[in-house]
Amino acid sequence: MNDKLRFNSLQMATLVVLRLLIGWHCLYEGIAKLMNPGWSAMGFLSESKWILSGLTHWIVTRGSLFHTVDFLNAWGLTAIGAGLILGLFSRPAAIAGTFLLLIYYACNPPMVGLEYSVPMEGAYVVVSKTLIEAVAMFVLVIFPTSQIFGLDLYVSRFKSKIIK
Repeated sequence: MNDKLRFNSLQMATLVVLRLLIGWHCLYEGIAKLMNPGWSAMGFLSESKWILSGLTHWIVTRGSLFHTVDFLNAWGLTAIGAGLILGLFSRPAAIAGTFLLLIYYACNPPMVGLEYSVPMEGAYVVVSKTLIEAVAMFVLVIFPTSQIFGLDLYVSRFKSKIIK
């Protein structure tokens, strides 16, 4: 592979826009959950029918653990979204976001033979918007756009001045 491969301004701008859009989506989802006192992951976790179903059903039956999952879900989405939008600690935010989205996918994937009581948005087979967003989030892990446009650029400059 060519180590001198560089991306042009349009390519980098597109990756920055991808980071901002995914960040907005996560931030919005997190804040919406925080602002809604009736929100709970109970229905989502109870519907799990795939490889994490045993774990999710166990979590639902453990009151304090279940409330911790709700808290971490809402605040995690908010922090991931803020990190991506601000470009601050965006790589750890993208890693956490990828992991979280893959957990969502593994809980309720659109697999043939799995039926849910609540209709899923769209008609998917294997590939869903959640899986696509997880892969797009992983692209943000690989391409550190916050070093081009984001607060991570200033953090790295500050670190380099301290190290000198």
